[in-house]
This record gives sequence, C-alpha cells and structure tokens, in this order.
Amino acid sequence: MSRPAFGGGDLPAVFPDWSPYRDLPAAARAYLRDPEVALDELSAVLDGASVLGFTLERFVNEVNGVWQEVAVCDGSRLVLWHGEDVPPDEGPAGSMTSSLRVVPTSTITEVGCRRRLTRTPAGTMRVDSVDVYLLLSSIDETVPADDTPLPPRHDALRFGKTLDDGGAGQIGRLEEFARLVASVVGRPVL
Repeated sequence: MSRPAFGGGDLPAVFPDWSPYRDLPAAARAYLRDPEVALDELSAVLDGASVLGFTLERFVNEVNGVWQEVAVCDGSRLVLWHGEDVPPDEGPAGSMTSSLRVVPTSTITEVGCRRRLTRTPAGTMRVDSVDVYLLLSSIDETVPADDTPLPPRHDALRFGKTLDDGGAGQIGRLEEFARLVASVVGRPVL
C-alpha cells in the first residue's frame, strides 16, 4: 500500500519503525525522508550536548506532501526540527521548509500523557494510543481566519502515537520521552 508523494512517485503508507534505534542519527535515517537536513539543523544547535531522549513523527498530507518532526531533549532544552513540503502553488517542485525551535525546559509548566487502553479477548490490557502534551508558559499567538479575538491561551506542544500510526514500539518510546521531559521540568538548571 502506498500514497502518492508530493512531486510524483509513491511513498509507503506505513513508514519504517524508528523505535528500536536508541541513537538519534540511526533513528532519523531509518524513518525520516530528509534525515540529513534534520540532523544538520539539530547538531548545529545541540553543539555536542547529550541527547537524553527524542521522538519522531512523519506523515503524508495530501495537500502539502510529507510533514516530518523531531523533538530532542538534552536535559535543559527541547530542540524541535520540523520539515514540510511546500504546496505546488507556493514554490518549485521539490521545495520544502525546514524550521528549528528551541524551548527551554524551564518554560514547560505541565506535562500530560493520556493513554487509551483496550482489553484483549484474553482479558489483558493493552495500550493502543498515547497523546502527550507539554504546556508552555508562552502565549499562543494564533490568529483565527475570521480575525475574531480569542482569549489568551498558553502555547502547547503535542505528540501522539497509535498502534496504526507507529505501533507499540513508538507508543512506548513516546511515553518514555514524556517521562524524561517530566523528570527535568521544574529542576534547577546547573
């Protein structure tokens, strides 16, 4: 099974599993379409800092093509890379955006993890999805399309995995990432 890719060709509907890889470069090369772009951007900011944990996401959007994200925690920062294909009417074929965001862990005010559990026919419980949010102290500056004023709300980072989108290994790795971030939130930075 495959989905049409932006600019022609087919991309697999199910991407390779990155969860067995504990090393960020190996996981990125196994999973992302543009791993070298992501790794170059991330390494320039990490500048030798230890990668304590990470999570990866990738999906195909039928309008814009491939959307990719890497979130890395080095203990005092979250370093986020996002790559996305440019829609055909906004640039030449094969164009993409590459963006980087650095969020100090001191600005994370809350970490939440919601697991959906199902009971198998044998009666055991299984996690079939996980949603993680990181609430930030910064204010979300999104403006609605109709320019209606919205009450201020905090910015948030959201990550999710399901059995269909990532599988049990990626669900486990996302839960591990959430626990890591939760363990460093509120601790003094040395």
